[in-house]
Amino acid sequence: MVTPSSSLLTLEQALATMLDAVAPVTVADTENVPLTEACGRISAESIVSPVNVPPFDNAAMDGYAVRLADLTPGALLPVAGRALAGVPFTGQWPAGSALRIMTGAPTPAGAEAVIMQEYAQVDEQGVRFSVAPAAGEHIRRVGDDIRQGDEVLPAGRLLQVAELPLLASLGIASVRVCRRLRVALFSTGDELRPIGAPLAAGEIHDTNRFAIRLMLTQLGCEVIDLGIIADDAAALREAFRQADSRADLLITSGGVSVGEADYTKTMLEELGQIHFWKLAMKPGKPFAFGRLGQAWFCGLPGNPVSAAITFYQLVQPLIARLGGRRDWRTPPRLRARALTPLGKTPGRLDFQRGRYRLDDAGELTVETTGPQGSHVFSSFACANCFIVLEQARGDVAAGEWVTIEPFNALLQG
Repeated sequence: MVTPSSSLLTLEQALATMLDAVAPVTVADTENVPLTEACGRISAESIVSPVNVPPFDNAAMDGYAVRLADLTPGALLPVAGRALAGVPFTGQWPAGSALRIMTGAPTPAGAEAVIMQEYAQVDEQGVRFSVAPAAGEHIRRVGDDIRQGDEVLPAGRLLQVAELPLLASLGIASVRVCRRLRVALFSTGDELRPIGAPLAAGEIHDTNRFAIRLMLTQLGCEVIDLGIIADDAAALREAFRQADSRADLLITSGGVSVGEADYTKTMLEELGQIHFWKLAMKPGKPFAFGRLGQAWFCGLPGNPVSAAITFYQLVQPLIARLGGRRDWRTPPRLRARALTPLGKTPGRLDFQRGRYRLDDAGELTVETTGPQGSHVFSSFACANCFIVLEQARGDVAAGEWVTIEPFNALLQG
């Protein structure tokens, strides 16, 4: 049953309702993939180190390996050999001598410290040192970084550039990951035409589906693009049924405003448990969420900016939860001084597009990117943050403090 709501729901209430309703759908369906193909995937199990890191004691600096008992003030020590990275010293190391050693080279048995070459005076007879090192100085001990058997990454971690080289350094060539979340997508509206198609009077290009598909790809989803669906009952019913049978989540654009004369709500009434919400946010007041027979459903507003912002603020964390991510964090918010006036009517949380930077005094500042209408997608092109204006706030004068939310990787490009 479709449940309309006449009261405005806060963003926090809507997101909490959505995340409380769903559970990960991909964690029971996993696959082993090569490390080279794992970027953007989510770890399906805890990853344990098969080795110690470092795997052997080694020098942290270029210098000389010594035994502390051999270091008397002013003593001249002959140099008995050298150790290089990849070429360890394998000979006999007589008492009362030092070994030349380079960074990363295995320290020989008995070495108690490495003295940096800057503190060594070398001549044909040997080497003298101007410092007395502490035991263990400039020696990296086996397992100092990671011990064999340590958990290096937990299950539910997004694997990216920071994580995958770590696994490579441990000799891990493949990793078990959750399958990709399957997301179906279509737009509704007789006025929509594919990008690049000629437009007749009253027609527009279907930019919402294009933008949403880009974001889904960025989030590592498997996209099932069902195209543009005409305002026709039979066509919509078939599209919903296809999506429900093939996807974990369906996202549509348009047709979710309460009171709109279209077929979307009628279809949803037949096929699922869907809530139509009026959100106390701008842009993005109309939003629908619920479940079809098998797939979850998110209905985004038709205006381009509204669709993008509701996707970013609501659908992005929902996808993280459904896809098995446990490391999702709400983007941080910061305080910045407004350089330009900002128009705002009290009543809804307002996500304006802005550009922030550090000024010469080290203070965060932000300015608007221009007109902020829900149809003005160009406001995103030069933005790097949302200016988040509180629900009760009115107009903002230049010089006032505001809250900003820097874009995360989804919009940073």
